[in-house]
Amino acid sequence: MPALFFTLFSAVLGAVMGSFFNVVAERGAQGRSWWGRERSRCASCGRVLEPPELIPVVSFLLQGGRCRSCGEAIPRLCLCAEAACALGAGLLAWRWGVGWAGLLSLALFLSLALNSLTDLHSGYIYDLAALLPVLPFVLLRSPGGLSSLFDGALGGLLGFFVIAAIIVVSRGGMGWGDAFLMAGCGVGLGWRLTALALYLGFMVGGFSALGLLAMKKVGRKTALPLGPFLAVGALLALLWGPSILGYWGWSAGWPW
Repeated sequence: MPALFFTLFSAVLGAVMGSFFNVVAERGAQGRSWWGRERSRCASCGRVLEPPELIPVVSFLLQGGRCRSCGEAIPRLCLCAEAACALGAGLLAWRWGVGWAGLLSLALFLSLALNSLTDLHSGYIYDLAALLPVLPFVLLRSPGGLSSLFDGALGGLLGFFVIAAIIVVSRGGMGWGDAFLMAGCGVGLGWRLTALALYLGFMVGGFSALGLLAMKKVGRKTALPLGPFLAVGALLALLWGPSILGYWGWSAGWPW
């Protein structure tokens, strides 16, 4: 029962945070305030949304994806952000349960979700948003002792320098926000899972780009945000990374 409750709670929390992060990313891209007395409004008619219209996932489905007043379509990214965060958080809670690994994986995932949404909305990953979670990651790793903290430090360095090398080689073809994102993420993952997350993220990004090209959704020179693909790679590493590493006789390190 505690594991089931933790999984359900995490899924609901993920949906709520996904909705909030989408608002933060969208308003940030528009130069609007996302704190204080700023209310949620319909992007088309400007009407202030009522509480029943702000329930993650549920409100979108009950309203048929449209505003109750003007009938204009609500951006699908709202639903995708809420549903993806609910699914990811629920899966991680189910995978790791109540404990340090469960808390650290949720913190990692929510951090990646926020930065992915800012990347999708504005094309930017903000350095502060990418690095701010480092302190919570260190605190959640500290019960594992010095070896765990050292593993996190190596993960942060690996994540940063791999992306930094690509930025230098590509002469600015990728933003530094991606490097800071993987630096912060690497502190939570540890160096082994960071290496796996990078590999999986690049693979998912590459196959996705090929699929979009085949469907003629993008051109060969279209710039795609890397942050969401790195987030998917990290999520896959958190879910199955220890098993993959264990197949080769490697340990993922504490708390994984």
